[in-house]
Amino acid sequence: MIKSMTGFGQVAVANGSLSISIEVKSLNSKFLDLSLRLPRKFSEKEMEIRNLIAEKLERGKITLNIDIQESAKPSEAKRYNEDLFVSYYTELKRLADRVMAGYDAIFQMALNSPDVLLTTSKEELQSSEWEQIKDLTVNALDKCEQFRIAEGSILEEKIKEYISTIANGLSAVEKIDPSRIEKIRARIKNNITDFFGNEGFDVNRLEQEIIFYIEKLDIHEERVRLKTHLDYFLKLLWEKQSNGKKLGFLSQEIGREINTIGSKANDAEMQKHVVAMKEELEKIKEQLNNVL
Repeated sequence: MIKSMTGFGQVAVANGSLSISIEVKSLNSKFLDLSLRLPRKFSEKEMEIRNLIAEKLERGKITLNIDIQESAKPSEAKRYNEDLFVSYYTELKRLADRVMAGYDAIFQMALNSPDVLLTTSKEELQSSEWEQIKDLTVNALDKCEQFRIAEGSILEEKIKEYISTIANGLSAVEKIDPSRIEKIRARIKNNITDFFGNEGFDVNRLEQEIIFYIEKLDIHEERVRLKTHLDYFLKLLWEKQSNGKKLGFLSQEIGREINTIGSKANDAEMQKHVVAMKEELEKIKEQLNNVL
């Protein structure tokens, strides 16, 4: 089973005057790249939230947003620092007189000046409130994880198709290989004969040189290794945990074997299958960029 690094999870609850919304977004990244947007009073819990994300989602470019809206209670009237307000207003009015400007906006400017509005109570994080937010955060992370699993199953089917196409290409190469060797042998002999005629060269020595040359073009080991890599790739796909990094390394090994077969092919028909296998491998690598 593989997981996508693309994911989304959201939880929203409303309880009387309190409305809570938690949203998690995840994109592909080689490392764990976190971006948190938290209410100020949850700053002390940032490290704990980061640890929750790392434990659940492992890696990726992850954004978590916790939004809490609380409607004002009727009994909570706003209070102002009147002396400070008068001081701001007087100074602003003096500046307006110097430039002969109107007083229309001065009242609102003074009212919105720093420390004029007094908070009735200090924001403190209650343990019960944190436990609720923590549970909701875990719920949102679980939903994001389920999204990743669903996306991963789609990616897995595509990758299996690409592996199957490479395996079919390898089978075609294996069928072509014996006739390829014979064609190379015949071509070398014909070229030598055309050049020297029927006389003038040692047939036994020629046969030895042909065997030596063909051994350099032998692809038996590459075929065996490629088949082994393809089987192991499918085995990793079936494992319980997602193995994006292992699959990435293995795709590089698959590419090496395909490239070596291509360099040794010396046969137009075999090269066609090599090119097709390379195309499928590039598709696999592209999909693996988004696998956890």
